[in-house]
Amino acid sequence: MIVLGLESSCDETGLALYDTEQGLLAHALHSQIAMHQEYGGVVPELASRDHIRRAIPLLEEVLIKAQLPRTAIDAIAYTQGPGLAGALLVGASVACGLGLALDKPVLGIHHLEGHLLSPLLASKPPAFPFIALLVSGGHTQLMRVDGVGQYQLLGETLDDAAGEAFDKSAKLLGLSYPGGPAISRLAEFGDPLAYKFPRPMLHSKDLNFSFSGLKTAVLTVVKTHTANICEQDKANIARGFVDALVDVLVAKCVTAMKEHGMKRLVIAGGVGANSQLRAALTTAATKRRFQVFYPELEFCTDNGAMIAFAGAMRLKKNPALAKRDYGFNVRPRWPLHELEAA
Repeated sequence: MIVLGLESSCDETGLALYDTEQGLLAHALHSQIAMHQEYGGVVPELASRDHIRRAIPLLEEVLIKAQLPRTAIDAIAYTQGPGLAGALLVGASVACGLGLALDKPVLGIHHLEGHLLSPLLASKPPAFPFIALLVSGGHTQLMRVDGVGQYQLLGETLDDAAGEAFDKSAKLLGLSYPGGPAISRLAEFGDPLAYKFPRPMLHSKDLNFSFSGLKTAVLTVVKTHTANICEQDKANIARGFVDALVDVLVAKCVTAMKEHGMKRLVIAGGVGANSQLRAALTTAATKRRFQVFYPELEFCTDNGAMIAFAGAMRLKKNPALAKRDYGFNVRPRWPLHELEAA
């Protein structure tokens, strides 16, 4: 079965073809970072309009890469939510329009499920069950994953997500959008002893997170400097921020692994590409004797491959989901616990 995946939840348009026998056949991605940079963040209306422009050319690109005609597609999966309403509507309408034109079934996929399953696209995928840390611009959650559709929420952020804290703190330091990669690079040149920022909820005795206080601590330090803050001070602040956030994420992961008796930890989402987080988790895994799995760097951020894969896995387990119903709706706010098990 060949599944076309279409991702358009925010500022990246991604399409991919996944074969249940041969694996990922082709994928293509267009990022809108350059367009949104001058605004310092994502402008929803511009994002939606750009998805319209990119979707069909990217479809042609993946078909050419896979050397397949459109008629070879057996099913179409698209991101139904959560995400920006207008952006989701573009992906849903393109997917359902293609389904109607090609007489193929169409399936809406939960964006976070795509991220949770993306490490399974690796050459050495983890086996179920595992603990998953989902860290992105909009979400920070710890999940127990027992199989496709079998997800138990263990803890989540009570305010800012990790990626959001990265972006906001980077903006305070005058770094360009997107802030996460920029502040991570700057932190490499910082003195780890210069600033000791708080580790929110590090000892909360649960698996929840909070990062708004950490962001406020960065703001307080920045305000103590003159307008001409030097680059070394910026690097020191960045290092203190990154170290604090990484310490909390790693500690919560270790606690979750211990409480659930797990030996496999999966990292998913855009912040999963952060080099400091990967290094700290790898060290913790070696010390605590568990395995840690990361998606390929190209699949950490939003992409069509994870949506195609999630769609293929759901259809494989439950062929009855292959419906030719081309009326569609999107779910900008869609809690993962409401997702039906396959």
